[in-house]
Amino acid sequence: MNRIAVISDIHGNVPALEAVLQDIHRRGIQEIFCLGDLVGKGPESKRAIHLIQKSCTVVVKGNWDDFITKETEFDAIRWHQAQLTKEDNAYLMSLPFQVEFMMSGKKVRLFHASPFSIYKRIQPWDPIEKRLSMFENTAETGNEGGEPIVVGYGDVHNAYVQNFLGKTLFNTGSVGNPLEITQASYAILEGEYHAAEQGPFSIQLVRVPYDIEMSIQIAREMKMPDLDQYIQELTTAKYRGIKG
Repeated sequence: MNRIAVISDIHGNVPALEAVLQDIHRRGIQEIFCLGDLVGKGPESKRAIHLIQKSCTVVVKGNWDDFITKETEFDAIRWHQAQLTKEDNAYLMSLPFQVEFMMSGKKVRLFHASPFSIYKRIQPWDPIEKRLSMFENTAETGNEGGEPIVVGYGDVHNAYVQNFLGKTLFNTGSVGNPLEITQASYAILEGEYHAAEQGPFSIQLVRVPYDIEMSIQIAREMKMPDLDQYIQELTTAKYRGIKG
C-alpha cells in the first residue's frame, strides 16, 4: 500500500506548513502533492514557495499563485508581490492545472478549485448537481481516459469527504488559513499507486496544531497589511479578509 499526503492553501503561513510537513514525515509518507495557493494572505510567501519546491513531488496552480504574478490596483496585493523574485513568479506561472493518476483501480483527479477554472469555487453545501460537476471533463482537464471516480481539491479552506453515485469528492482543507477549525489541515490517500486493478483505498483528513501566535508575530514584525483580518481568521477560523 502507498500513501500520498495532499496539502493545499499554505498562503505564506510557514509555521503551519512546517508543522504539517513534520507530521507527514513522522508518518513516513514520501509523496506529497500540493494543490496550490502557496502565497498571499500570510507574510512568508517566498519561504513557502521554497519549502514546497523542496518537499513536494507535484504542485498545481491556485488562484493566488496566478493573480499575484499580475498587475493589481490593490496595495495589500502589491505588498505580497514585493516579497517575491522574478524566479518565484516564473515558478508560479509554470505550475500545471491538475494532476491525474490511478490508485487501487480508481482514476483520481486533483486540482485547486474546480475542473472549470482555478477561480470557480464549489462549496460542500452547494446543490448536488454543482458538486457532481466536479467530476466532469472540461477544456481545462482534457477528455482523455474518462471521468475520474475520486476528485480532490483545496480553495475553500473547508475539509470534508462526500460520497455519492459511486464517486468520492474531498477537500484537503487549508494548511495556512483554515476556516472551520483553528488547526492546519491536510489529507492522506492510501491505496496502490498507479494500479489499474481494484484494491483497498481510503482518504483520511488530518488536523495538525501549530504555533498560531508565531505566525501572527511574523506577520506583525514584517508589517504585513490587513493584519487584523489575518489575526481574526487564524485565531477564530472565521472568514473576514480576502477570500482564499
